[in-house]
Amino acid sequence: MRFPLQLTFKILALAPQIYVRDAEGRLVAYVKQKLFKLKEAVSVFADEEQTQLLYTINADRILDWSARYTFADASGRELGRIGRRGARSLFKAHYDLFAPGAEEPELSIQEESVWTRVLDGFFGEIPIVGLFSGYLFNPKYLAARADGTPLVRLTKEKSMLETGFRIEALAPLDDALEERVMLGTLMLVLLERDRG
Repeated sequence: MRFPLQLTFKILALAPQIYVRDAEGRLVAYVKQKLFKLKEAVSVFADEEQTQLLYTINADRILDWSARYTFADASGRELGRIGRRGARSLFKAHYDLFAPGAEEPELSIQEESVWTRVLDGFFGEIPIVGLFSGYLFNPKYLAARADGTPLVRLTKEKSMLETGFRIEALAPLDDALEERVMLGTLMLVLLERDRG
């Protein structure tokens, strides 16, 4: 993958759909979230026609603040997990990214400013004014190692009609970590998108 990655949402789609493009504009992944599932279930494809399944992301429980979402490749091999930090995520989003089989988080992903998301969500609900909130308030999330070393930043981009996010690598990542970061931030975006 070539960073930065661009995440854009398909407009007028019943189920959330995300296009992931690399720095050269190539489609890296197409994401489609399944509707009407008690447990979150997300499929990640290589193409929009959904002919080649790359990954799946599945919740470990039904509707829970502390659910963990497991990433697996097309063969079912676990690639890692992301989990929301329960009550700590009520006001300021806080997630942990885990390597396969690990109990201690590899990365911690936190919202940089709670007020940006609150203002974005509030003004986004006001008729007409809400059209411009996407230009003014753009939440950012920082992924860092346990020692505080920042590795990745996820930023909601300025837009009027289409929601877009940008994933920037702040330090070199190995291939396996790149994969976990992409899948983890995709799930984070799907979970946080409706919160502002």
